[in-house]
Amino acid sequence: MSHVAYELSDQVATITITREEALNALDPDVLSELETAVDRVAADRARAVVVTGAGRAFVAGADVARMSTFSVAQARAFSSLGNRVFRKLELGAPSIAAVNGYALGGGCELALACDLRLASDRAVFAQPEVGLGVTAGFGGTQRLARVVGPAVAKELLLTGRRLKADRALEVGLVNAVHAPDELLGAALALAEEIAQQAPAAVRATKAAIARGAHTDLDTALGIEVEEFASCFETADQREAMAAFVQKRPHSPFQDR
Repeated sequence: MSHVAYELSDQVATITITREEALNALDPDVLSELETAVDRVAADRARAVVVTGAGRAFVAGADVARMSTFSVAQARAFSSLGNRVFRKLELGAPSIAAVNGYALGGGCELALACDLRLASDRAVFAQPEVGLGVTAGFGGTQRLARVVGPAVAKELLLTGRRLKADRALEVGLVNAVHAPDELLGAALALAEEIAQQAPAAVRATKAAIARGAHTDLDTALGIEVEEFASCFETADQREAMAAFVQKRPHSPFQDR
């Protein structure tokens, strides 16, 4: 791949967007390569994934030069591609965005598609699309409100204002802020911590949160019951609970 690097180490995948000359801006080619990387995460059965950008940007947005000449049909196809790729990321292994710099437009949306977000203290977030005559196109109008609430989301989406890392932490857009040279290490450590847990239980937890988020509480609790019970089909559950009762360390989880 020309603009996306993929690494796998100890069941943790790292995806790095490497289009540094364009501040990692997303165009159809980059999105296609990103989809290939996300598919590899699934094929490798990675237990967690870190997404980051090379250089001084996470992703500085979609490629405006490419978009500027789009027809309506091309715009629809571009938005659909981005949404498909980001949805795959969202539904896959637990994901952590290590936001090392600019996360503007599509970059902010890529971070939002991840389960957790860690930021460098130099990171800047924004959804500036209205200043370009368009809406957010890769899920920003939907995920941002779900993460920070409708009022803050509307403020950002309707004004295009930028948020620095400290304010992003205040409004709940990121989970933590780190010094630039500590960011990737912190993201990898968090990914490794998740990867050490029982994979089926992690998947069931993600599913319960996702399925229950947009329904009533009674239905959501029923979903949790289903996901909880499903874990009792696994050898990992039996071994972990037996070890707990016997007061010994459990064997490494085998995802079975």
